Amino acid sequence: MHLISKFNIYKKSTINITNENSVLSAEVEMSKNKSKDKHNIQTKLIHSGSQRSQNNETSEAIYLTSGYVYNSAEEAEARFKGELDGYIYSRYSNPNLTMLEKKLCEMEGAEAARLTSSGMAAVFWALFTNVQSGDHIIAADALFGSCLSILKDILPNYGIEVTIVRANKIEEWEKSIKKNTKVFFFETPTNPMLEIIDMEKLSQIAKANNIKVIIDNVFATPLRQRPMEFGADIVIYSATKHIDGQGRCLGGVILGDAEFIENKLHDYLKHTGPALSPFNAWIMMKGLETLSLRTDRQIESARKIADHLLDLGGIKEVIYPGHKSHPEYSIAQKQMIGGGPIVTFKVDGGKKEAFDFLNKLDLIKISNNLGDAKTLITHPKTTTHRNLSDTECMNLGITECTLRMSLGLEDIDDIMFDIDKSII
Repeated sequence: MHLISKFNIYKKSTINITNENSVLSAEVEMSKNKSKDKHNIQTKLIHSGSQRSQNNETSEAIYLTSGYVYNSAEEAEARFKGELDGYIYSRYSNPNLTMLEKKLCEMEGAEAARLTSSGMAAVFWALFTNVQSGDHIIAADALFGSCLSILKDILPNYGIEVTIVRANKIEEWEKSIKKNTKVFFFETPTNPMLEIIDMEKLSQIAKANNIKVIIDNVFATPLRQRPMEFGADIVIYSATKHIDGQGRCLGGVILGDAEFIENKLHDYLKHTGPALSPFNAWIMMKGLETLSLRTDRQIESARKIADHLLDLGGIKEVIYPGHKSHPEYSIAQKQMIGGGPIVTFKVDGGKKEAFDFLNKLDLIKISNNLGDAKTLITHPKTTTHRNLSDTECMNLGITECTLRMSLGLEDIDDIMFDIDKSII
């Protein structure tokens, strides 16, 4: 399948992290990188981008520092003028952030990446740095609640016009285009109803109208959907989810072409300060080393749970992109590998029955987070999407009996048992 084809490797000179006598030079590191081109992506996520100190540690060091020292006043001046590579301040960058950014570029096939303190910071800055007062954004209605708040409540305060369209209705996107439209923004699969948006079709429409496509790829998981191969200009993640993978820390990432990422976006981020901590970056580097193994297991478990729910009494609807019954199954097959690690379903009854089911669960934890090693479940109507009106929820298919489950790494029989004894 073309989704797992080789892609161009992001290459940029490695910056020495101590003095020139204590680490490999940039030239030697680049020479070594050339021999790694043949490796598959899982191998690259473990080995690529690493910078080692003079101690040649196996696991990359954690650089818990806010600032850096210079060998001379002239060196400090040269770094600030951009004439000499090197770190200046950890709000700008840090060795741990550099390493993680390189690994993420390998993962996504992007030229460059920048990290943020959370996924929502990534969403905001990806949007805000691509528009100005008088511009127009078209966005899907099926988005995480905080994304909709940015679009509806924050961006209009800066003179930015926003049109919200029915996510999977391609004709609505096309009809809503104006002369000042600059951005298409959506996620696929959508949260929480797992609708699938045709990335290729929307990207073709966008390119014909000089519009940038920004895609939140969290629900499909990295490695299992590659938006840039279908025309996306910018891809964003809440790295808090599957990239970390164990619910330990917050983080976000914006990936795209080097011209945008390393200039305009970088300048905005360094001056406004939504920086990811070096420790969180290190945690996420460790998460990337097991990303493929974890998501393989989670997606397989999601498929089995979706199948199991279909045969279970007390369940009136199961929504899973890997099922042939899904209305956008053919699109999912084109642009995803597997059906994803999330299953959405509706129990018989209403809010009371949904809450009763949740409260009987023992192993599966009630949480609005996702992408964890633990299986998590939430009631979107009263949590992640509680700020939507009844009409908006109805349009999206979110009801009082809708539940969203993010599969973890537990034994599948234990997950099934917890569901079975709780639905009775």
